[in-house]
Amino acid sequence: MDFLKKLGIEGVNAGTSTGLQNLESKEVIASHTPVDGKKIANVSITTREQYEQVVAKAEEAFLIWREMPAPQRGEIVRQIGQKLREYKEPLGKLVTYEMGKIHQEGLGEVQEMIDICDFAVGLSRQLYGLTMHSERPQHRMYEQWHPIGVVGIISAFNFPVAVWSWNAMIAAVCGDVMIWKGSEKTPLCGVAIQKIVAKVLRENNLPEGIFNLVTGDRQVGEWMTEDERIPLVSATGSIRMGKEVAKTVGGRLGKTILELGGNNAIIISKDADVEMSVRGAVFGAVGTCGQRCTSTRRLIIHDSVYDQVKERLMSIYENITIGDPLEPDTLVGPLIDEQAVETMQAALKQIEKEGGKVIYGGDVIEGDGHYVRPALAEVENHYKIVQDETFAPILYLMKYSTLDEAIAIQNGVKQGLSSSMFTLNMREAENFLSAHGSDCGIANINIGTSGAEIGGAFGGEKETGGGRESGSDAWKAYMRRQTNTINWGDELPLAQGISFDV
Repeated sequence: MDFLKKLGIEGVNAGTSTGLQNLESKEVIASHTPVDGKKIANVSITTREQYEQVVAKAEEAFLIWREMPAPQRGEIVRQIGQKLREYKEPLGKLVTYEMGKIHQEGLGEVQEMIDICDFAVGLSRQLYGLTMHSERPQHRMYEQWHPIGVVGIISAFNFPVAVWSWNAMIAAVCGDVMIWKGSEKTPLCGVAIQKIVAKVLRENNLPEGIFNLVTGDRQVGEWMTEDERIPLVSATGSIRMGKEVAKTVGGRLGKTILELGGNNAIIISKDADVEMSVRGAVFGAVGTCGQRCTSTRRLIIHDSVYDQVKERLMSIYENITIGDPLEPDTLVGPLIDEQAVETMQAALKQIEKEGGKVIYGGDVIEGDGHYVRPALAEVENHYKIVQDETFAPILYLMKYSTLDEAIAIQNGVKQGLSSSMFTLNMREAENFLSAHGSDCGIANINIGTSGAEIGGAFGGEKETGGGRESGSDAWKAYMRRQTNTINWGDELPLAQGISFDV
């Protein structure tokens, strides 16, 4: 395919950025498209020896990169953003073909990378510290921020390029270097990005060890989390995985940024614009075939508009176009693989077993690829299957009577990523956003749970992990804070008025 050729994707591709691979003798991952199940290409798996080479090159590059003024680092990131603009079309197609999200979403993911590059360029001139008044005369006290070193990035299949960029572009302007392990389900996206970034580094005579790639399964990730040379690991994935990462990295007193599961809800008030609410819920529930960490899983509907919302949802779901995500009229592409299809089918059976009712969809669409019909189900929030996140297009419908009840349902899960309320009632909106309202890291009014902008910090609470990526002051996680005091006088007064004469 032409877009693969433009990105430099070959039959066998180096999955490690050292350039020292002997591809003929290396173990490989075969990447298959969920569109029709066909094999795309092979990617070599990183060996332990290659991993050690990557870390050594990253440490060498850090000594150079950290000495560059932050605005100069920002200029390199600006050039990466420009290069992504040049490759937006083929890269967006690769995201679609390897992951399965529709083409518009694939292009949107690349645009998100471009946007975070632009954000990081501005940030490179705004890594501010504070100046504090000292209690001692003729003293100046202030804080500054320094690069932390080698940053490990572990990302998931559902956003195979964007989540890397949220971390990598911010960390880069902070003066860090990166080692990236993408998902073994989408390894070609990592290969393509590494090639694009390497071009920019070569054009600027900079070491390629600033941005590094490793490829493999859980073992490669464990090398990173156990490695004391990597002071910070940013990991996106399941709650189970995140707990293991937190335990391992925390055990060596390293730092983590965790962005884990979501069980996101939309509350539809009796005072909502119903049509707007339904549109927001449908995009949140079926976009990326329900495989976003911010996908809408639960719809909490006021009992006075429940039947109206349910009827409108049914009419829309009956007309959703499902199929090849590269086709312009398709709204829902495939699940990532057969295992995801089986997980969805098991969840649908569990709904019925616990007393719920699947009122639409859920069936597997026969043929090549991993296609399913998005499902609607009437449930209670306490069902175990509802409490757990199923990474598939299942939307749970439930009723409420009072705002307090709705907020309790919204908060009544162990995840705390994204939340939303549709209402035209100002008091309801402010209640939802207050300290006794949504307990999520993201809380929206009159927009859905997915589609966060890069300008705000992204992440959630509870078992979502507490990490923050992307915008706002999330950059501070990639740096170390240092408090400095300068005595510019000719005496040595002590803090707290302590007298110590010698």
